[in-house]
Formats: sequence, C-alpha cells, structure tokens
Amino acid sequence: MIAILRRWILQRRAVRRRWQEDARRLAAGDPVNAYYEAQRRAARSRMQGDVGEHWHWAKVASEIARIEPRAAMDFEVVKAIADQECGEIRSRSG
Repeated sequence: MIAILRRWILQRRAVRRRWQEDARRLAAGDPVNAYYEAQRRAARSRMQGDVGEHWHWAKVASEIARIEPRAAMDFEVVKAIADQECGEIRSRSG
C-alpha cells in the first residue's frame, strides 16, 4: 500500500513540475502575453477533445497568473481566443 501511495505522490509531483516548467518557459519568452498563449493552448486542447492537455494548459495559465505580475489577463481577450480556436477547429473539420 505504501508503494502505491509513494508512486502516486511521485506522479503528482511530475505532473506539477511539468506545468510549472511550461509556465516559467512561456513567461520567460513573452511575459505580457504568456497567459493568453496558455489559454490558447488550453482552448485548442479542449476543442480537440484532449482533456488531459486541456487541464495541463489551464494549470499553466493559472501558474502564469500567479508568478508573472506583467501578464495581461483580460477576460474578453480570453473569450475571443476560445472563440477563435473553436472556429479554426470547426473550419478544419467542416
């Protein structure tokens, strides 16, 4: 039982490390628009039906909001990003 718990903890740490590293990488590349890029990737993943990646990029966006004070976070822009991603996916499949 302890081995199962230890394995689960290690997996959770690896998952957390991945979104923290992605957040730092995006914030280092473009601190102002990093939040929007993470939201764009989350929307794209959601539209492609990849729940795990959607969750990952949503966590990246929240981590960027936490660590980067220069990150722009306008909800209207986020809605526009989601609409744009939704439209692009539909036009490709349609």
